[in-house]
Amino acid sequence: MSHLKIRIQEATKDAMRARDKSRVGALRLVAAELQRVEVDERIELDDHRVVVILEKMLKQRKESEGVYRDAARSDLADQEAFEIALISEFMPQALSSEEIDLIVRETIDAEGASSMKDMGKVMSSIRSKVQGRADMGDVSSRVKAALS
Repeated sequence: MSHLKIRIQEATKDAMRARDKSRVGALRLVAAELQRVEVDERIELDDHRVVVILEKMLKQRKESEGVYRDAARSDLADQEAFEIALISEFMPQALSSEEIDLIVRETIDAEGASSMKDMGKVMSSIRSKVQGRADMGDVSSRVKAALS
């Protein structure tokens, strides 16, 4: 079983003991999504796959928070912000800007990339190195800049 999944289960138990209803509810949403993927795909999740799922959940909530803020629904936006903070607790340590630049340069050199035609190859190689630790949109723009 995934260590990350166990941490989420333990955090849920701790929140239940503390009678923190909002935290319990958000953690149950995370656990339900992990369970849904396991049942749908008939697999046991590893830490990498849990990070991918959490990253997707974060992205969805960030988009929703922006929509709610634009619609002046601060109550719903605050709930999304709370869930973003909670899910972020289980994400790996984020990479610094310098670390991302270094990974981009090393990957471009390793792949022998020289033009924008090689962008897909570079991005697929980088994805496994930075998954869950950096925003892929930011990484993509850095790769474009380096290849231009």
